[in-house]
Formats: sequence, structure tokens, C-alpha cells
Amino acid sequence: MSAWEEFIELGHTTDEIEQNVRREILQSWARCTDLGINALSGATPQKIGDEAVHDLRRKNSALCRATRAAFERLAPHLTESGAILILTDRSGTIIDAIGDAQTLDTGREIQLEIGGVWDEQVIGTNGIGTALRTGLPTFVHASEHFCQGIKSWTCAGVPIFDPLDRQIVGVVDLSGPPDIFRPHNMALVVAAAREIEIALAEQQREERTSLLEAFIDLPKSHNHEDAVVLLNSSGRIVFNKNIDQATGQESNDFSIGKHLLSWKPSMTDGDLAAALSPNFVNSKIDLLKLGGEVKGAALVLPGKEQLQTPARPRGITIKPRDGVEEDTITILGDCPKMLEAIEFARRAAKAKVAVLVQGETGVGKELFARLIHYNHSKEKAPYVAVNCAAISGELIGGELFGHVAGAFTGALREGKPGKFEQANGGVLCLDEIGDMPPELQTYLLRTLEQRAVYRIGCDKRRPIDVQLVAMTNRNLRQDIETGRFRRDLFYRIGTIIIDVPPLRERGCDVDLLIEHFNRVLSEKLERERLNFDNEAIAMLRTYHWPGNVRELRNTIERLCLLHRNGPVTVKDLPREITEPDANDFLFGTSPDVPSTDLGLDSIESRAIQRAIKQENGNLTKVALTLGISRPTLYRKIRLYGLDRGK
Repeated sequence: MSAWEEFIELGHTTDEIEQNVRREILQSWARCTDLGINALSGATPQKIGDEAVHDLRRKNSALCRATRAAFERLAPHLTESGAILILTDRSGTIIDAIGDAQTLDTGREIQLEIGGVWDEQVIGTNGIGTALRTGLPTFVHASEHFCQGIKSWTCAGVPIFDPLDRQIVGVVDLSGPPDIFRPHNMALVVAAAREIEIALAEQQREERTSLLEAFIDLPKSHNHEDAVVLLNSSGRIVFNKNIDQATGQESNDFSIGKHLLSWKPSMTDGDLAAALSPNFVNSKIDLLKLGGEVKGAALVLPGKEQLQTPARPRGITIKPRDGVEEDTITILGDCPKMLEAIEFARRAAKAKVAVLVQGETGVGKELFARLIHYNHSKEKAPYVAVNCAAISGELIGGELFGHVAGAFTGALREGKPGKFEQANGGVLCLDEIGDMPPELQTYLLRTLEQRAVYRIGCDKRRPIDVQLVAMTNRNLRQDIETGRFRRDLFYRIGTIIIDVPPLRERGCDVDLLIEHFNRVLSEKLERERLNFDNEAIAMLRTYHWPGNVRELRNTIERLCLLHRNGPVTVKDLPREITEPDANDFLFGTSPDVPSTDLGLDSIESRAIQRAIKQENGNLTKVALTLGISRPTLYRKIRLYGLDRGK
């Protein structure tokens, strides 16, 4: 105590002080002096609230779980011992405390309690803060504390190290009044810290094993020379393989335990791809799920041999149908959701069951209908497509089921077979089935159940063998609850449900599609391929693509038409991509409805009305601009009561 008083008075050490004070304590006192710590402080001046403690425990959930067993084992031995056992995070903030009730109560006087901050930079020399500073087991007894108000305590703190990267993740500390001091106190705390580290290592081993199993279960393979990096849900590397084979990467860039990226629970594989360094442009990243919950991600980097030869686009090619003038169709995709959708389509074609294809506008639902037809067991099976929203309610029944002469106003004099009969032995694709009138839903259900069709105005049964593929961008389950769609029909058409993912959830597929459209459209327009700079590519990756693949294709086509020389920069990209938060990027600057009305119907009606205004009432151009058919446009105008501008 005399040495401390002399040190505080002089502000530096002397030979006499050095003879009476341990070296590690003197070094800590010197640090406290340099930091300007008030030696007369009676308690730690910092304490966080209950909500912040909750967040801290959540962030350190692995540490808390690893500590639980050790604390439960030691708790009975600390009762009425005068000692308390404390757990802090890496900042020295107390997140758990057990032990003698009276000592726990006394500790509140100096904020030695949950939420109290005991870093050396806050309250000077103490078992917790000094152990954090030195990384060594540390005991501080009575007057060895730097601040006067805590000299009536003794404490022994031991750092807890992360088994992955050996970084300090917290401290376990034994504290109490000076009379609890025993030489073996440090041994007890060291043993507790090592027990916690062993529990952490076991958690990490189980996590790594689970992530490896999830990676193996992904519906795709990778080449043996590829580098594989597995990340846990905090963005840390828990496994790596073949890193020395990855082109342009240093092995220490992927060391175990390194934080490769900042992870948020809501991130998709597309968000993860965008968060990666531009150095990983040729890599693939996929979410890893356990029990339906995202627990990590797999990063695959191509090996050196692969990069010597340009990679061929990954996808499926569908040849044109016999006797039909159409382009070859390519379905590109390498993300798990797309590969799953493709696999479901193949299985559906083999089983010849009804299929419901769901997805947002522009994701390519019609491609999956063609894929099912392409894999049909019958060679040259007919393929008939009907857009339920493009035909008026009065005529759609006759179109689908056929009619006899004079069955209704507008019916052909000689009668006509319907689409079901035309598709007999093949595939019938019903697009926008959610827009089918309720009265025809009953007729469709009967047709599917009886596997026969009755033309309108005729009671003759005509057997059919048709595989139905229904498509919609609506939430049919929600429509069932509102009475717009029959529940029994939903289950009849959805033997297999294919959810086509939106582009924003497809990760590196954006790169594949950009490359594909750039090649195809450049050849079509007889021009050199576009060359994108890094900033432009990064912006295309992070854009949310509300129009999905269709919007991406239109963007590349517009650039191929308008861009001439040099690389494509951010300035060359459409405004809706460079300024995605702008409210007026569609067609003009003054909204026609209050901006506070953010319902989907309001947004859609506003977009249509602005397009009508922009095109001076030319509905053909409006339909082209919006990427929808004219019958759909007419139906939307009637639905929302819009002004046609004429």
C-alpha cells in the first residue's frame, strides 16, 4: 500500500517500489498512469443495461453454452464460500456470475455484477482487465489494484482462448474479499478456463462436421482440384481444402478462424456473393442449411487448371420443338434452389403428375414448363400453352374445354376442340392460373379428377391423357384464404410444387446470366461483347432485380444496343440500378397516388398509369414497356379503374 501511495505521488517507479511490488503489477500501474485512470475511483464507471447484456450474450452464445457445464459443476462449491465466479466477454464486460450470495450483493457496490465493464482501460489493474491485456493468467490481490475503491477485493482471472484462431474470447475470474485468497485459487480458475475451451472446441467440431455434411448434400458436385472453404453463421472459416490450388489466393487468406465476411441472418447466397471481395469473381457460394435453418455457407474457388480454360456456362439446353420456329432455350443456374427446381421438373416429367410452378414475374417459370415437356416420355408429345389472364372470362371455358356449335354467343358454327383435347398425350401449360374465374375452377377440377373433358354444350365424355403444368406469380395459399382460389383445386394441381427462386437469391448465377446474355445478344447484334468494369459488375450483383431474369436480359440487351466503346461503367447502367431507392425511376417524378400507400396493388397500378402517360396512351407500347401481354394490361386497367389516356 505504501508503494502504491508513493507511485501515485511520483507518477513513476523507484527501486524501493520495485522491491515491494510484483513486476506485472507495476507494468499495469504504468499503463494505467499513461491512460489517465483515476486512482481514487471507487467502482468501475461503466455498466451496460439489461438489453445490451442480452445482445452481448446472444453474440457470445457459443461461449455462454461452453461455460454452462463448468459453472453448474462449481456452483455448489462456491455457496457460502465468500467467492464468486465471473464470466466476461472479450471487452471485459460481465455476462454471467455465480457464487456466494453475500459477495454477489457486495459486488454491486463497485458494479462487479452482470453488465459491469472491467477492462483495464476503464478501472485499472484488476484480475479481469489485466488478464485481457496480457493474455496470461493473472491474480491481483488487495492493494495491488490500481484504483482505491476496489482494494478490498482479491481476484484471479484467466483468459479463454478461441480454439480456432487462439484469440481471446473472454475471461473467467474468481473474486471475493481478501481472506478468500489461496495459492491454489489460480489453479482452480485455470482448470475452469481450460474446461470451457474444451467445450468450445467440441462445439466447433460438431459445427464443422454438420457443415461438411450439409455441403456433401448439396445437389451438385465440384471438381477435385477446386478449393473449398466452409464458413459458419458468423462468417468465420471452419474448414478449408486445396487452398494452395486456388488461383490468385494466398493460403493465409483462408486460415481457420478468419472472419472472411460480415454475416447477417437475413442474407441470401446472392448477398453473400456481393459481400465477398472482388478477388472471388470466379468463385461460387451457397448457403448451407441444417433442419431448414441457415447455419453457414460453402465457398468454392476454381483451381488453377480450370481457369486456364474459360468455364462453359452451366445449364440445360432445350432444343426447339419439331415444326415450331423458335430459339433454343437455355436454363442457366448453379445455385441450390435452381438445381432443386430443375431436378423437381425432371422428376415430374418422369412421373407425369400435375405440377405447379410458382415464382415472381420474370424468373422464367415458362422455361420449366418447357423443361417438363422436353423430358416427356413420349416422343413428339404435344405442348399447348394457355394464358388464363389473356382470355376473357366469357371465352376461356370454350378455349380450354372446347364447345359444340352454338354453345354460346361467339362460338364457332362447327364447334371446336379445346386446349385439353389438343394437348392429349402431352403437356398443357396454364399460365397465370390464379386469374382463372372461380366458376371455371370447378370445371377444371372435375376435368382433372375424371381425366376426361366435356365440351361446353355437350355431355359426351372425351377421355384425355394430359400432364398439367400450372404457373402463377400469385400467392395461391393466400388466395385460398380470401376465397379467390379453390383449396381442392390447389392440391390437385400441386402434386409437385416447383418454386423458382428470384434472381436476388441466386448468388453467382447473376454472373452466369450476364456472361450468357452478353455472348448471345452480342452475336445476335453482330457487335463486340460488352466489357464491364469492376464497379459496374459489383452494382449488377447487388441490385435486387425486381424484374428478375427478364429485367437482367433487357438490361444487357439495352447496353448491347446503346453502348459503343470502352468498358461499361456505372454511368452506363440504367437509373433504376444505380439509384434503386429513387421513388420516381419508373416514369416521371410526380406520383399519382400517395407515396405512403405501399401496397403491391398500389405500386402496380401506379406503374401502369405512369407507363400509359409516358407512352401517350399507346397501350401496345405500354404492354411492351411493362413486359406483359396486352390482354393482361387491359385486365389490369379494368381492375384498377385506370385512365387509358384517350
